[in-house]
Amino acid sequence: MIRDGQLWVNGKPAKAGMKLNGGEEIRLEIPAPQPMELKAEDLPLDIVYEDGDIVVINKPRGMVVHPAVGNMTGTLVHALMYHCRDLSGIGGTIRPGIVHRIDKDTTGLLVVAKTDRAHQSLTEQLAQRRMHRTYWALVEGVVKNDGQVDAPIARHPVDRKKMAVVPGGREALTFYHVQERFTAYTLLECRLATGRTHQIRVHMAHIKHPVVGDPVYGIRKQAFTLEGQLLHALRLELCHPVTGKTMEFSAPLPEDFAHVLQVLRRREGRPL
Repeated sequence: MIRDGQLWVNGKPAKAGMKLNGGEEIRLEIPAPQPMELKAEDLPLDIVYEDGDIVVINKPRGMVVHPAVGNMTGTLVHALMYHCRDLSGIGGTIRPGIVHRIDKDTTGLLVVAKTDRAHQSLTEQLAQRRMHRTYWALVEGVVKNDGQVDAPIARHPVDRKKMAVVPGGREALTFYHVQERFTAYTLLECRLATGRTHQIRVHMAHIKHPVVGDPVYGIRKQAFTLEGQLLHALRLELCHPVTGKTMEFSAPLPEDFAHVLQVLRRREGRPL
């Protein structure tokens, strides 16, 4: 709004960063909200499974799940609207069919509901911890033992764009199991018991083993040139919302993640 000349100080358009002394007259012209109408977009989708009730997607790095500020086009929702035409309406205009999310630069599996009945069932499974989501993460440092992080998460008290472990925040529980150790890194399998925003990334940073490549919670100096964190939703287990059948899906590691593991194994003389 400042950029668009809608904020005035003492009768003159204000500039960002302008310091106030006190006593100024400030006028802000708030524009009327614009109705949002999502349009289907013909974007490629890696569909792992689909029937009349659900669709399971292997999401690539860089794709946002649903529209938000700064990402109003090119999202998974736009692609699904083109492909499915019949998503559940429970998520509303912005999130039709979306039961759970994974971050823009996290890769891997998520399930989308095509009917309201399926959406309600999948949401209940998440709430009751009957939907199992397993991730692989390459983290900084050597993790000595398997374990868990039971630490509440909320908005960072200072940087509101970030999440953090905050006393009194929402319950958050992550289990982790060591898959492979390297000289300076560890490959972990992480299982979510809860589903908070950025949960694995925040929890790993909290125990001083941030995810490699994480631009928000990771270390500043990265050893690899990456476009995002090496965090991949590897497996997804759920009960079909209509048949009740237990279903398990898996998705291979993306090329950049697999390449980094190959580099590390080669350095240490291990089989690729």
